[in-house]
Amino acid sequence: MPKVLISDKLSTDAVEIFRARGVDVEFAPDLGKDPEALARVIGAYDGLAIRSATKVTPEILAQAESLKVIGRAGIGVDNVDLAAASAKGVVVMNTPFGNSVTTAEHAIAMLFSVARRIPAADASTRAGKWEKSKFTGAEITGKTLGVIGCGNIGAIVANRAIGLKMRVVAFDPFLTLERAKELGVEKLDALEDLLARADFITLHLPRTEQTANLLSAERIAQIKPGARLINCARGGLVDEAAVADAVREGRLAGAAFDVFAEEPARENPLFDVDNVVVTPHLGASTAEAQEKVALQVAEQMCDYLLTGAVSNALNAPSVSAEEAPILQPWITVADVLGGFAGQLTKEPINAVDIEYAGAVSELNLKPLTAAALAAVLKPQLGERVNMVSAPLLARERGVRISETRRDQAGSRDAFMRLSISTDKVTRSVAGAVYSDGRPRIIEVKGVAMDAQPYAHMLYTTNDDQPGFVGALGAALGEEGVNIATFALGRSAPGGEAITLIGLDAPITEAQLAKLRALPEVNRAEQVSFSI
Repeated sequence: MPKVLISDKLSTDAVEIFRARGVDVEFAPDLGKDPEALARVIGAYDGLAIRSATKVTPEILAQAESLKVIGRAGIGVDNVDLAAASAKGVVVMNTPFGNSVTTAEHAIAMLFSVARRIPAADASTRAGKWEKSKFTGAEITGKTLGVIGCGNIGAIVANRAIGLKMRVVAFDPFLTLERAKELGVEKLDALEDLLARADFITLHLPRTEQTANLLSAERIAQIKPGARLINCARGGLVDEAAVADAVREGRLAGAAFDVFAEEPARENPLFDVDNVVVTPHLGASTAEAQEKVALQVAEQMCDYLLTGAVSNALNAPSVSAEEAPILQPWITVADVLGGFAGQLTKEPINAVDIEYAGAVSELNLKPLTAAALAAVLKPQLGERVNMVSAPLLARERGVRISETRRDQAGSRDAFMRLSISTDKVTRSVAGAVYSDGRPRIIEVKGVAMDAQPYAHMLYTTNDDQPGFVGALGAALGEEGVNIATFALGRSAPGGEAITLIGLDAPITEAQLAKLRALPEVNRAEQVSFSI
């Protein structure tokens, strides 16, 4: 009988699900707060069910000799070391959609609170004051709400706001015109346009390398004077000190924050500013949401422990034991192709087309397509994207997905080609599995290549001119960047040339800027792979 430990406060109904399904469960809701105690007992369990209090560190995992699955009741897995869990062979699951309505409703509640200054007025009235004129608020009817990130939660917020007779504009790199029309929102192509137009701004996107400090001090200065800012998404998306200054100086009329860069937030620049509403990360804190995610994670963990079925896994493909040895090399190819195209595509994606040619076309394509799609979306959507959730997230954004099977692969036994289409460009990249079992990038933008993916790579395009390779190598050498592999291709003599260079370490933005300044370079980007 599998054994599961619940180390955080979950609904007792989840305990009953485990028992009813034949899983031995121990409910110790305060154990997760004591890492040393958790480390002492974790070795006896096959599953660990948590919320946010338990921190699953490499030290904890080192003691987890029998652990097979970690189930996070909620979306965020910041408290789980995914790399260490993967290295240990532990599947990490979450419940990515159980909190959507609750979080969206909290954003709307915060919007009302900051518009009508309800918390401050409540405190004043309780103190025996009667300060009607002090707490004059603002109507939301007819005002413009700017939604930054129009995925599942953002779409719900937009829907609620439209019902409140607000105009809604949205900025989301993955939002298509068709999806925007379906939601009834106006799609904006530039974040700066949203900042300049919106009376209220609400964020609904994950924190990733691309979105960290998205609303910097510079961008906060671009917000329409008198606007109000709401963040119920993730801490670290906004420069909190700059918001505090803007509200204090009257450039912003107010702000409402449920999440903070450092949590628990005992101190914060926003806490001492009037016209700012703050709550302690309550977005998912309703009885209904807590119940929903607890039941979902219990069912998912039971399915995995009892049948091997994988749902909402962040670090494991949904593949049967028989298929795994055959599919795994091609899953790696799919991840490389999707990651390459996704990292290079900045504008909204309309379609992802994947061609499977030769022997690979006869395999189970669902995990391959899901792996490629997850890699395409991850640069923008962050940790919430996995092989299970990626197709749904793509559909929410109106991204068309197609698979094509070809019996003949030309000179190759098998290959995959992935194409991404936007309003401005179609970008394609192809890959194959070589006889050594390793992936190769064999084509970029129709240009034949033979590039072994590396953890850190430099991608450049240039006009095919003598001396470029030497100039590029010299520039890298001057910056102390060591080249591990070098692949070169060109469309035709004197046409477009492409290089893919494996690097021993990541290249910095300053170093990239110097490479882009070379007269021969048309584009220079860094791409990273989990190789």
